[in-house]
Amino acid sequence: MTFSIAAMDAAAQTWGVAVASKFLAVGAVVPFAQAGIGAVATQAFIKIGFGRDGLALMSSGHSAADTLALLLKDDPRAADRQVGVVDALGGAAAHTGAACYDWAGHIVGEGFTCQGNVLAGAQVIEAMAAAFRSTGGALETRLYAALVAGDQAGGDRRGRQAAGIVVVKSGGGYGGDTDRYLDLRVDDHADPVAHLGGLLKMHHLYFGRPDPADLLPIDAVLARELQTLSQRLGYTRAEATGVWDATSMQAFWALVSSENLEERWSPEATPQHIDRVALAYLRERYG
Repeated sequence: MTFSIAAMDAAAQTWGVAVASKFLAVGAVVPFAQAGIGAVATQAFIKIGFGRDGLALMSSGHSAADTLALLLKDDPRAADRQVGVVDALGGAAAHTGAACYDWAGHIVGEGFTCQGNVLAGAQVIEAMAAAFRSTGGALETRLYAALVAGDQAGGDRRGRQAAGIVVVKSGGGYGGDTDRYLDLRVDDHADPVAHLGGLLKMHHLYFGRPDPADLLPIDAVLARELQTLSQRLGYTRAEATGVWDATSMQAFWALVSSENLEERWSPEATPQHIDRVALAYLRERYG
């Protein structure tokens, strides 16, 4: 009783799944993804093992279509299952069992597959596919656009409860030692898709890397502003002089670390610049 999209961005080498449902913590059971391997969405009469097994099959060289066929081959409940699979090359395949509750179906496109069951109608996945195709930007932005479109088109006809989004890329996890670039869930909420959008915005703030085009030089005026903020918040006792020296950077680094913005600024990475996103956040939060 779910609608989801599994997809790949070939240029960015990212894979992901977005899902929403009238089902508690749906983001914990439907999406599976592994960088360089692919993504799986398993739903309807969920067989969670399809996620693990599907990724294992693709990691051994099977395409999305072959993987799907092998998952369903000996499954006695295949008629009750719904599965979407995208492989390492962007090949996509989906299955909607004949026993899935109406409305149920899927759309397979280039590098993605949308699927859903117990939906308000076919317009749900049609809207999802159209939104994914027409939206630009990073994979998570396109996945979320598809989820919003499906929700606005009627979504799960039983109502709303939970949503989730997972995106993986090699070295994309916090600290760079995992592929879990993004894994956000709304487990129980009256408007989970909208709430998920807020979490996605926060993720980009805290874990997004600065765009070089957004880096502002810390001149005397900006230095004085950052020094004053550091002093007001108790990170330094030094006066605001407008000279951006080592003492100023050390105090500001303590502030940035406390705000969990270390992916946005550090004295090693961008000592003499700050990106607009972090600066706007600090100004909004502290005035």
